[in-house]
Amino acid sequence: MHLPESWTDRLPFLEALEEPWEPVPRVALIAWLIFYSLFLYQAATHHGLLLLMDGVFVPIHEGGHLVFRMFGEFMMVAGGTILQLLAPFLLASYFALHRQAQGVAFCLFFMFEQLLPIATYMADARAQDLPLLSLGSGEDVIHDWHYLFGKLGVLEHDIQIAGFVRFIGWMGMIGVIIWLLWRALNDVAPSRDSVAR
Repeated sequence: MHLPESWTDRLPFLEALEEPWEPVPRVALIAWLIFYSLFLYQAATHHGLLLLMDGVFVPIHEGGHLVFRMFGEFMMVAGGTILQLLAPFLLASYFALHRQAQGVAFCLFFMFEQLLPIATYMADARAQDLPLLSLGSGEDVIHDWHYLFGKLGVLEHDIQIAGFVRFIGWMGMIGVIIWLLWRALNDVAPSRDSVAR
């Protein structure tokens, strides 16, 4: 990838994006494809041990409320979801700067995967049937999406918005897998002659 010189002059760390990607070993590619396929199957059936990964994001979501609370109530409520998506995106950016496709794929896969539980939470905005988690006392618990959709004037469209978000999540996960496969198949490992020099 060749970036404009004006970008790399202002932001020298972007020069790393012009470096070649580290090759993805075939064995690793096969293992990742099996893992991602199994995860997609378990996500589609809503059953399986791999779905426990969502538990990792619960404290990140709750921490987002604390981090964004200084920006007012709306941002505090939205901050849970923002950090839930921002954390894996920033990790993917780190791996992209280090040209590690496997790390980028893993982080982006789970960023898109988080849109599935987010969509479930969104779809519950009017019904408010889901049990809620909170860092404080149970008396002042706010249903994030009831509050956010209410403030935005789209509460009656919670199911439709959730469906669209869920669709983006599925397409994103599948897209990441395709990208990793493409990246691995298009990697050119350094020749033995160039390594010996």
